[in-house]
Amino acid sequence: MFSLKKTIAILGTAALASTAPAALMAQDMPGEGTEIIMAQPTWDTGWFHTEIYKQLFAELGYSMADTLTLDNPAFYQSVAFGDVTLWVDGWFPLHNTYEPTFSEGAEVVGAVAEGGALEGYLVDAASAEEFGITSLEDFKRDDVKAAFDRDGDGRADLVACPPGWGCEINIEHHLDAYDLRDHVNPIKAGYAASMADAVAAYESGESILFYTWTPNWTVNELVPGEDVVWIEVPEVDLPEDLMDLADAATMEGIEGCVSDPCMLGFPANDIVAVANSEFLEANPSARALLEEVSVPLADIFAQNAAMNDGDDDIQAQAAQWIEDNRDAVDGWLEAARAAS
Repeated sequence: MFSLKKTIAILGTAALASTAPAALMAQDMPGEGTEIIMAQPTWDTGWFHTEIYKQLFAELGYSMADTLTLDNPAFYQSVAFGDVTLWVDGWFPLHNTYEPTFSEGAEVVGAVAEGGALEGYLVDAASAEEFGITSLEDFKRDDVKAAFDRDGDGRADLVACPPGWGCEINIEHHLDAYDLRDHVNPIKAGYAASMADAVAAYESGESILFYTWTPNWTVNELVPGEDVVWIEVPEVDLPEDLMDLADAATMEGIEGCVSDPCMLGFPANDIVAVANSEFLEANPSARALLEEVSVPLADIFAQNAAMNDGDDDIQAQAAQWIEDNRDAVDGWLEAARAAS
């Protein structure tokens, strides 16, 4: 006869054996049964790292809905309400202006890339040398305006940002702060098409002025210090909610700038994830993954350049990047699984 103690011990061991595989699978796939709705921005230079994160979440067992392409205001409102789960294209401090919109229901977590995301104005190098252009202030000169006036309205054409982008707010602020409304014409059409037109104009020997950011295919197509130069602003003048970052708008060692240190007029940005807070609280593995992952700017540059050259299979590019960085990726996934 079995004793009561031995019977309990046998039953307990059997129960443990039957539940162990399920427990191990739950730890290996902590996202099983949970859907993530990722968003991506309207600028396509952020789609590569969005896809990397999407595939990493899938490796943790999360069900990934179709990615939504949203303007900044729509995303920040949606993530606060929980209509979307997250994106990995927050640009801070540029997006500080949206913080009142999302701060009650969402939060910044982790960093795709810290510090190296630059913004500023560039001019083709030949025109900068011919006209002695070093600053936006030079675009008040008649000879400069005439050289950069491609639509005949008497103002220099500037490839700017479409409505709703964070950079549009800063550029509009600069046009007023530096009294440039009568001298510079901001082009707010689709950015990729406007820049493609500017590149074609450059290749035809015309003068071009454009705003850009890094990482972006533009600085692969038009290389600062070779094809184009970063120019300075007359003085640092930022929107009120960014003025405490004025010191960060002048940086040393900017390749291809007309001066060092370089007064770009925009503080350097961190590219970060912004996620719904309730989702993060319920999914510690997802939070841990967001805190662990980073993507080198050089790799984003390279993909953006390839995409601009016609290789737009972003899913395959992201999968290849994950495979090429499998040692680091496995470490991130291990940390995420441990957090569950």
